[in-house]
Parts: sequence; structure tokens; C-alpha cells
Amino acid sequence: MTNRLPQDCKDMTEVRVEIDRCDKMLVDMIAERFGYVERAWQIKLQTKEHAYIPWRTQQVFDRVRQLAEEKGLPPDMCEALW
Repeated sequence: MTNRLPQDCKDMTEVRVEIDRCDKMLVDMIAERFGYVERAWQIKLQTKEHAYIPWRTQQVFDRVRQLAEEKGLPPDMCEALW
């Protein structure tokens, strides 16, 4: 599969190929993250920890928002994905 920078795409066909590549990578990463979240849930059940820890959830959201800002993306949109 190709790996062009946006500015290197010469036409819409090349843009679409790259968007499709990014979509696949995003789904792969979400699936990987879901695996870790599922494992955390399993561990919490074994150790009888609370599944929902508000400060940790906020920590994750704050980090996602910071990363979004660093990339010039809308923080609200990125946070909504979580």
C-alpha cells in the first residue's frame, strides 16, 4: 500500500487511496485499544477494583484533547471519539 503525504497526492484517486489506508489504520488502532480496555476490565473484575474511575477517565480525555491541539485538530471532536 502507498504512503503519500497529502500534498503529494496528484488527484482524487490518490487522495481516496490514502484516506482508505488511514481508515484501515484507525480501525486497527481502535481494535488494539479496545483489547487493552477489555483487559483492564478483566483485571479490575479479578481484583475487585472499581471499573469506572472518574479521575482516570478525565486524565484520558485531557491527554486526547492535548494531543488533538498539538496536531491542530478540534479537541471536542477527538474527545467525542473516546
